[in-house]
Amino acid sequence: MNDHLSLSDLINVQIKAQGPMSLSTYMNLCLTHPTLGYYRKADPLGRQGDFITAPEISQMFGEMLGVWVAQIWQQMDKPKKFTLAELGPGRGTLMADMVRIFQGVPDMMDALSIQLLETNPVLKQAQADAIKGTPLNWVEEIHQLADIDGPLIVVANEFFDALPIKQFQYTNGNWFERVIGLKDDDRVWGLSPTPMPTDAFPAKIAKPEENAIWEMAYPAQKNMEELGALVAEKSGAILAIDYGYAETQTGDTLQALEKHKMVDPLAHPGAADLTSHVDFEALSETLDRDKLNICPLISQKDFLKAMGIEMRAQAIMDHIPDARQKVENDLERLIGDKQMGQLFKVQAIGSKNMVPYPFEAS
Repeated sequence: MNDHLSLSDLINVQIKAQGPMSLSTYMNLCLTHPTLGYYRKADPLGRQGDFITAPEISQMFGEMLGVWVAQIWQQMDKPKKFTLAELGPGRGTLMADMVRIFQGVPDMMDALSIQLLETNPVLKQAQADAIKGTPLNWVEEIHQLADIDGPLIVVANEFFDALPIKQFQYTNGNWFERVIGLKDDDRVWGLSPTPMPTDAFPAKIAKPEENAIWEMAYPAQKNMEELGALVAEKSGAILAIDYGYAETQTGDTLQALEKHKMVDPLAHPGAADLTSHVDFEALSETLDRDKLNICPLISQKDFLKAMGIEMRAQAIMDHIPDARQKVENDLERLIGDKQMGQLFKVQAIGSKNMVPYPFEAS
């Protein structure tokens, strides 16, 4: 294709040549096009970027996840070798904060091998700069983790929400896929003319309201299935933190963020971050319940409080009194009911007989 065309032009050319485009195809191109995709270009994080993740708000978030990982390692009787894999590690801030905790746990750093699932070369360099003093390994696909030795602990903070989805709309008694077409060279929403078989949809949404939208995140489900199979085989645990819902439901949750503002998802391909809310029930249904312990969801607030974030905040404020206001503000953002505290959910999955604290057995 012509190197001088924008991603917007390339998408329009493809629609003209092949007909209306699935949302999953559109998201894939927007986020991961080899040269023009959002995640393949510059660093999208932080105040100069499009969004701020919890690790960028405060070191306390990463430290609490580090405490959780250290605890899992101890629950597994401190194996001499284990792998910690982070999916979508951003600038490396979260892993750097976790490693700082591990350095205070006897023998843990000697046992640790870090694997980072990352495709963005700019972020890979940022991760290398942020995480000093311990060797790093990078993978681009989950199946590459199959080669590791020892148990596997996986941390996925705001990873699943960024994977492509399909949307379906219920109209006149049938489900139709929502697709993206062109009207006078502007991208617009439309519906596939072919109705989908009703039995392809979850029973919970069998009788929705007219024009209800249901989202299906096949890549997220596939990734969780692969991770679950690896943890079942090698032993270990998975921790997934994301905004989403506990039970499958209808609703249009697709959103685009550009420079911290909501924009039209169809307007600026490759320039905005596209995300959707995570259907945690759909993710858990991909897992083998005979081989894994799928813990009930808890809120980010309950998770961080159980891991000791309030005590950590107090310790920082005692040590640096001038930081009190910032620490209090950061804590409120992370655990406040009207901030991230309730919106973000935390899912833990343990290998057989593993019930990760502070979660309950399934």
